[in-house]
Amino acid sequence: MKQISVLVVDDSAFMRKLIKEFLSEDPRINVLDTARNGQEAIDKIKKLEPDVVTMDVEMPVLNGIEAVKIIMKQHPVPIIMLSSTTKAGAENTILAMEAGAIDFIAKPSGAISLDLHKVKTALIEKVITSFKAKLKPVITARIPYINSTEQRIEKNEKTNLTKLVLIGTSTGGPRALQEVISNLPANIDAPIIVVQHMPPGFTQSLANRLDSLSEVKVKEAEQNESIKKGTVYIAPGGFHVRLQEKLGQAFLTIDKEPPVGGHRPAVNALFESAAKLKNYHKVAVIMTGMGSDGTLGIIELKKAGQTTVIAEAEESCIVYGMPKAAVLTKKVDEVVHLGSIARAIQNNL
Repeated sequence: MKQISVLVVDDSAFMRKLIKEFLSEDPRINVLDTARNGQEAIDKIKKLEPDVVTMDVEMPVLNGIEAVKIIMKQHPVPIIMLSSTTKAGAENTILAMEAGAIDFIAKPSGAISLDLHKVKTALIEKVITSFKAKLKPVITARIPYINSTEQRIEKNEKTNLTKLVLIGTSTGGPRALQEVISNLPANIDAPIIVVQHMPPGFTQSLANRLDSLSEVKVKEAEQNESIKKGTVYIAPGGFHVRLQEKLGQAFLTIDKEPPVGGHRPAVNALFESAAKLKNYHKVAVIMTGMGSDGTLGIIELKKAGQTTVIAEAEESCIVYGMPKAAVLTKKVDEVVHLGSIARAIQNNL
């Protein structure tokens, strides 16, 4: 495998040096150069043609969000945002990903600390993943799903059941979620619970942004919250979200139990909890993301019955990891392009 060439963009000389040192420790990565602002980044991308760019959000001359917009139009390249965990930083990160950035990482702040090793490992992993990612998912029209006679009977049988929609996603998820959730009607006949792999401090901004773009209500999930139709609940960064039932009413629990498969929140934690709810028809959706989170949960859901599983098609995934692992279980009912997932969800309720 050839070395992955990287351009590091940050207005802080300390951060440029730090990120360059982090990445250079991995023999698979070659840091070509650094840039101090968005305009300098645009000029150097044209000249150097790096494989991956790490991009600060707040910079003079041209900030990260505007730079991403221009780069994705003029010279598309995988971009990883480095963001502060402040409210403004989180909001700007969501906007940068909406503009085309592949992924992000929370920026280390202050003096050298023990957390920097974690950041280094995550940054190297994200650079390697982004190098393999698809930049512009191809969203193609799909013929509306038509049930067979057997499936029509099943649909009639499940109309009396209470319904749940469960969505799991990771790398590329914020843009994929925007495509799906903004196309769901306000009167959808189910609550929607989402696990997006994200660290603390960013999921509230994601929920706010999706809420502003959608007919359904979108919010960050809260402890012991009863779930309602037409509302999307996003697992808070750093917390598992699980479903429980009491007196016929489903509600959410939030916890900081150990990571499941290396993730917290974990799709498996949500799916496995939903599998224990008996009087519900579930539609489980796995979208773009690295790894295999959600696969074990799908197996449990299908074992419990009354579940339809939808996986995002490879053609529209930024990273075809989680959907591929789901498909390999042979438990997936439909493989659907991103642009048709909202319709597929409604067809199966």
